[in-house]
Amino acid sequence: MRYCSFLLFVLLFSFPSFADDCVFVKDGKEIPLFGKVQLVEAFPDIKVQIVDAFADLDVKLVEAMPDDCGEVQLVEAFPDVKVQIVDAFPDIKVRIVNAFPGPTSSAQSSPSDDRHHY
Repeated sequence: MRYCSFLLFVLLFSFPSFADDCVFVKDGKEIPLFGKVQLVEAFPDIKVQIVDAFADLDVKLVEAMPDDCGEVQLVEAFPDVKVQIVDAFPDIKVRIVNAFPGPTSSAQSSPSDDRHHY
């Protein structure tokens, strides 16, 4: 019984997950899903795939004050998060929007993917 409990604990907490306060948890590190973002080619905090459908997060690009979930300001220096854009095997899929950024309804109700918890 202890072995089963330990195995369940490891399985639940070894996968990246979203936390309730708009962060992405990867390898025990909380990565905010808003703020100042620098695009990098190597050593990112998070790998992102830009999609048109079935996104985990709707992202709105802003010029200043990226304070709400899904709001992103692209910067060249002093980022909150370093992001690498990838075509496959992302940590998170995002869709660029003009309004209403934040978690998508498909990500909130996806029972088959353990990474999405709101």
